[in-house]
Amino acid sequence: MERRDKESDKEQENLSRLERAAQQTADPKTMQQKAKEPEKEFRFSLRKEDIWWTVSFAGAALLLFGIQVLVNWRLEWLDAPSRLRVLNYVRGGLLIFTMLTVAKVVEVFLIGRIPNRVARFNLKRIFRLVVVVAIVFVAISVLFVNWYGAVVSLGLISLILGFALQMPISSFIAWIYILARAPYRVGDRIRIGDAHGDVIDVSYLDTTLWEFGGEYLWTDHPSGRIIKFPNSTVFDTPVFNYSWPLFPYVWNEIKFQLAYESDLEFVARTMREVVEEQIGDIMSQKVKVYKHILSETPVDELEVKEHPVVHFRVSENTWLEAIVRYLVPPKEAGRTKTRLIKEMLARMNAKPDRVLFPKSNLR
Repeated sequence: MERRDKESDKEQENLSRLERAAQQTADPKTMQQKAKEPEKEFRFSLRKEDIWWTVSFAGAALLLFGIQVLVNWRLEWLDAPSRLRVLNYVRGGLLIFTMLTVAKVVEVFLIGRIPNRVARFNLKRIFRLVVVVAIVFVAISVLFVNWYGAVVSLGLISLILGFALQMPISSFIAWIYILARAPYRVGDRIRIGDAHGDVIDVSYLDTTLWEFGGEYLWTDHPSGRIIKFPNSTVFDTPVFNYSWPLFPYVWNEIKFQLAYESDLEFVARTMREVVEEQIGDIMSQKVKVYKHILSETPVDELEVKEHPVVHFRVSENTWLEAIVRYLVPPKEAGRTKTRLIKEMLARMNAKPDRVLFPKSNLR
């Protein structure tokens, strides 16, 4: 009894904490601000790899600077065109490694200190792209002295590559679209086509999902597999995002098959009570947000109840279906449903004369 009381007190404490969190998210403006808030547990840490790469880039830049000085002072025996060519290459390399050193410092000490991991991830991608473009520009400047010939050559090459690389180019444009329009972000749970999973990476050309469910699982547990698809898929395939920052919840249902002789009033009351006890107060706060969001759209206001409602319908066989609907965070749907089903079955099985379930010996 003492152990059961402690577990009950612990559940009540957890429920109170969830209620306070729900009250803080009741206002849509508060939810929008919360979505933009930095991660509270973020701590900046300097990795050894970052230090190693920074020192390596800086060392290469210093080495090239020394070579440049040596060419100017000690290699007077080289003819002027050769020395000019060598200096051009050395200066280009010096500029490239200087840019890499500065870029690494900016990425580690400025971008790396941004608490929001999604913003940090996207900024790193964009910043690295800018650095690569700048390095390519410097390399072209060093290799091609005749700019007119270089531009004509690059124009012809771009025309040829444009036909050969239509899919990668479309995926790169889709990457920009994903950053700008945010149909999904890193960390979101989405469904696109036949793929279900949590977004773990959005690169320049493709997106990587950590699959949940799948062909071997019936629950929302991660399957252990990853799914990759081109970013261009977002242009012609609907994206179902279960982690919309303004309202990161989904409606879920629990369904039981019952005999017509069951006490339907008792069944409905039991299912409602279990959901109310577990997530009732939190759900009412979420529904208020849901209604407010609907009121800001052209969609007519739907009949959405702030408390769980049980519906009955005739099944395709000779049984009735009792269905209770509730709100839940998408990544907690499986655990919440399991907890609710266990409690509902325990209470209904305690009254076998009032609740009749399908049995194989019944015709």
